[in-house]
Amino acid sequence: MHEYTSSARVWGLSCPGFPEEVSRARRWTRDILRGSPLAEDAELIVSELSANAILYTASGQTSGSFHLALAVSPQVIALSVTDDGGTGTAPKAEHQDQEAEHGRGLGMVSALAHRVVVHGSHGGHTVTAELFTEAGPAGGHPC
Repeated sequence: MHEYTSSARVWGLSCPGFPEEVSRARRWTRDILRGSPLAEDAELIVSELSANAILYTASGQTSGSFHLALAVSPQVIALSVTDDGGTGTAPKAEHQDQEAEHGRGLGMVSALAHRVVVHGSHGGHTVTAELFTEAGPAGGHPC
């Protein structure tokens, strides 16, 4: 059980798997986190995770969708994107050449977030990126 669940406010959004929905996911995140110093990083993370869901999973196929959850507590902002699966392998951060055109998204998410967790099943994968506030998850400062 994550520490942020007991005192968190949680929002959810389901989007059809169209490329234009990535900008909708960004706006949704920006609106919820307006005024937070972590809003820009959160918006970028949601954009990357949503785009990955559309590009690399069944979410981008006919009738596909992806689902966002945003939990905000005094210690943590947790952003989750769940795809429709269909790839057979869970998403993972890979070290890519800086000149590579694709494949750097989850690595960038890992660089921005304090922690990234991937849960997968045949029905889809959920990638959760956590951004710790100044207080951090246990009351200390983030590394």
